[in-house]
Amino acid sequence: MNILDSYGSMVFGDEAMKKYLPENVYLRLKKTMNEGKSLAPEIADDVAEGMRKWAESLGATHYTHWFQPMTGITAEKHDSFISFGKDGGVIEEFSGKALIKGESDASSFPSGGLRATFEARGYTAWDATSYAFIKENTLCIPTAFCSYGGEALDKKTPLLRSMELINRQAMRIMKLFGNENVKKTVTTVGAEQEYFLIDKKLFDKREDLVFTGRTLFGAKPPKGQELDDHYYGSIKPRVKSFMSELNEEIWKLGIPAKTEHNEVAPSQHEVAVLYTTSNIATDNNQLMMEIMKNVASRHGLACLLHEKPFEGVNGSGKHNNWSMATDTGANLLEPGDTPAENAQFLLFLAAVIAAVDRHQDLLRVSVASASNDHRLGADEAPPAIISMFLGTELTEVLSAIENDSVMSKKERTLMRVGVHTLPKFPRDTTDRNRTSPFAFTGNKFEFRSPGSSQSIADTNTVINTIVAETLDEFACKLESAADFDAELHSLIRDAIKAHKRIIFNGNNYSAEWVKEAEKRGLYNLKSTPEVLPQFISKKNVELLTKHKVFTESEIHSRYEIVLEEYIKVLNIEALTLIDMINKHIIPNSMEYTRALLDIVEKKKNLKIKFEVEKDLINKISDLTKSLYDKLKKLESYLTEAKKIGDINKLSKFYRDKILQCIDVDMRQIIDELEKTVAKEYWKLPTYGEMLYSLL
Repeated sequence: MNILDSYGSMVFGDEAMKKYLPENVYLRLKKTMNEGKSLAPEIADDVAEGMRKWAESLGATHYTHWFQPMTGITAEKHDSFISFGKDGGVIEEFSGKALIKGESDASSFPSGGLRATFEARGYTAWDATSYAFIKENTLCIPTAFCSYGGEALDKKTPLLRSMELINRQAMRIMKLFGNENVKKTVTTVGAEQEYFLIDKKLFDKREDLVFTGRTLFGAKPPKGQELDDHYYGSIKPRVKSFMSELNEEIWKLGIPAKTEHNEVAPSQHEVAVLYTTSNIATDNNQLMMEIMKNVASRHGLACLLHEKPFEGVNGSGKHNNWSMATDTGANLLEPGDTPAENAQFLLFLAAVIAAVDRHQDLLRVSVASASNDHRLGADEAPPAIISMFLGTELTEVLSAIENDSVMSKKERTLMRVGVHTLPKFPRDTTDRNRTSPFAFTGNKFEFRSPGSSQSIADTNTVINTIVAETLDEFACKLESAADFDAELHSLIRDAIKAHKRIIFNGNNYSAEWVKEAEKRGLYNLKSTPEVLPQFISKKNVELLTKHKVFTESEIHSRYEIVLEEYIKVLNIEALTLIDMINKHIIPNSMEYTRALLDIVEKKKNLKIKFEVEKDLINKISDLTKSLYDKLKKLESYLTEAKKIGDINKLSKFYRDKILQCIDVDMRQIIDELEKTVAKEYWKLPTYGEMLYSLL
């Protein structure tokens, strides 16, 4: 594969547009894309025709409006380029109308009450700021998805609204600092995608992985991740082969995958993508997750994107690296060599600090899900408590501003590693903190709480909105200031004083931090049923509706959708576990018991002692009886759940009763059975087999 020739070859990007569009149409389309406006109707047919010819030259036979409904995955309906004339003849056609707008049945997608089942009409509209691309033999047109009444039924529309919002507010700040050459600001995102790979044959034998994405039981193998020998280790041949094809496929689609490596847990890996605008980064990540699963299957592998597929080893996250940039190429979160003297940077930094502190709850809402609840707070992921890491230098800068004191200039020192043959290089001015949920990492913020299976649209919609809200406040004060410099200083200083509680540079995993966070008045929302009510609080509804990122009905619909999904996920897990207990675990245990009883009988006849067999039989019998009792209890909980009408109460019931029964009560018993029953009778793949299946 020639990377340079193939990169972006399946994207209707700049080169393809120049080749297949008339020059005047190309220039108008580029202007449309750069300014984030809708496509002019008078050029729509020309754009559509050029796009069709390009797509057909690469083997495409169909087109689809590719969108991101509230399911968290993508959706598509394929139409062929073929049209039939009145005489029965066949022509190839793709109109501007078909490009700009599509229609989809909206009744079968989650709407949270926005649409009744019989109200089926929904529309898709081309997001002209995202490039069209070819997937397999289909031209995919990235679109927004809305109802007949105009309500957003997807994750992309609110994201686009938030991007427009933060651009408006950031441009006000730009003008105040005299940046007249800047015409637009954008938020940029680079997502780090973590995942597991296991042998597909083993995956297919685990119904819990097939139906729920995670193992509902599994005894720990003798070796987990204790030796830290997997992280950045040599990549195994089967995995390397998968990664090579994955790179080929995503590079063709213009997805700038840069880094790949082994993660901490056995069979866990990561692929990191370079920065691009938030909406395109979201499109890329959704597309990449789909391709990862498809490529894995072709290699006889299963790609697991669940946040916690295996208990006892690290789960998988999706680190969201967020920043702001201008159309002139400047990074607004770049501190420069002397951050203490960079007033513009300090203002944007203060805005982010204030935003995160004021809206910790909304940030936590943006990463809430049944699957991510298993990961957050464990010793491999940020806690449910939202805090910020700034590092030593920036913290000292902010402290000096807060106290109106003079900060001494520090020269960057050379890193000396004690080996004369190795080059000396400048020491970074700040360290990293891998335990922090929201960490400054040089010229961006890394939000580490999003889960591996989640769309990054929700998170970036929230970050954009809360930062824009603070920038709006700052701009209003500065625009009316009699003395700009004095007001600027006061504004930054006051923001630091008011919101410094959110800054914590220590170990976020420690019990001491939990106590300290409580003293500071920070939220500690550990589960989705605790988190979601914050979304519909008066404060947050006013914020989101004020800036027209959501309507009030869209907020409440999303509240309903996420809680319903939480309940449905746990219900599927409960039903899956019941099925596996009845079909596998109890029968496997009984089969081994019968084998032991046969041995006992033979030993009796030979007058040989059988204490070991007797102990094993009693142990398995006791465990099986206990498991059966828990099984009946779980079934009764499911029956009881059907009688609870209030969705909030129902979600808490599932968390407190059903999840507790699955993850604690029953899991302990099943794991002990697995360790007791002989391997030839325990016919389900074990953790040891799955985590160490790839050689």
